[in-house]
Amino acid sequence: MVVQAVWYGPVLGRARLAEVGPGGLGLRIAPTRTLLLTAALLLVSATMMGHMFARVGAATLAVKPWLYFMMSGGLAGAFVIPGLWISYTQQRISTRLAMIDGSCVMLCYLAMGLVFFLLG
Repeated sequence: MVVQAVWYGPVLGRARLAEVGPGGLGLRIAPTRTLLLTAALLLVSATMMGHMFARVGAATLAVKPWLYFMMSGGLAGAFVIPGLWISYTQQRISTRLAMIDGSCVMLCYLAMGLVFFLLG
C-alpha cells in the first residue's frame, strides 16, 4: 500500500489524474472504502504468494533468494498485468493508464517479494 501511495501520489498521481479525469472513470468510491478494498485484495495476493514461497521451501529460498523476486515479479508480469491490460483494452481505457497502473502492480508485487525475503 505504501508503494501505491507513492506511485499514485507524488510519482505519477498527476499523470494518472490527467488520464482518468475528474471523477476517475466514473467511479465514485469513498477513499476509505478504496483503502480497505485495496488492503483486502493485496492481502489475498500476499497470502497466495506466501503459499507459493512455502511450497518452494525455506531451504531452496535460502540458497536462491532471487526466487522471491522472480516469483513475485513473474506473478505480476505473467498473470496480473496481462489480465489488467485485457480488461483495460475491452473497456477502451488508454494505453498510458494501463502503463501507469501496470507499473504500479509490478512494483507492488516486487515489494511483496521483498517483504517475504526480509521476513524469510
